[in-house]
Amino acid sequence: MLCRKAIPSIVSSIIELMPRLLIAAVLAAALGASADIVTCTCDVTRPESMEARSCGLCREAEKQPASVKFFFLKDANPSKPNRWLALPRSHERSIELLGDEQRADLLAASVEKAKTLFGDEWAIAYNAPSVQTQCHIHLHIGKLIPGVETNQFITATKIEDIPAPPKGEGFWIHPQGNLFHVHTGEQVTETVLER
Repeated sequence: MLCRKAIPSIVSSIIELMPRLLIAAVLAAALGASADIVTCTCDVTRPESMEARSCGLCREAEKQPASVKFFFLKDANPSKPNRWLALPRSHERSIELLGDEQRADLLAASVEKAKTLFGDEWAIAYNAPSVQTQCHIHLHIGKLIPGVETNQFITATKIEDIPAPPKGEGFWIHPQGNLFHVHTGEQVTETVLER
């Protein structure tokens, strides 16, 4: 049983903690409210908006002929000399916004490019929108780091069976014999690729 003298002490301790708890709650709410680190302001109808660094891949897409569905770029980051990017010509922000057929076509083109570059040691990674620094959908293509395989994957027999990652998540894909291992539930996925 609490002593009556201890109650005022407990109450004053709680009152002292209230500002800290309020600050922590406000910070948690602010972090949760910002689903994407990149606030995408890229708008091809407003050329001034395309000057932002986060619009760099959108600018590259605009350089492509209108008839091109997908294109590839060597990763411009000097710390990733062995990486390529696969991009759609269209300007969706996140891969789950692509239709099933368009997503499968992007993945098929990416797999073909990956096989050409890395044989059977390829992987494709898509970082979650919350950790991307570019507004334009892009897949990272590279050589899979040996030994990074986990047991958290689904198996797909063909590209059309590869699902979009759950909203807000990334995914990475690599071959396993004639199958694909699709890893989801992660934010930063490109770390499975050699630099």
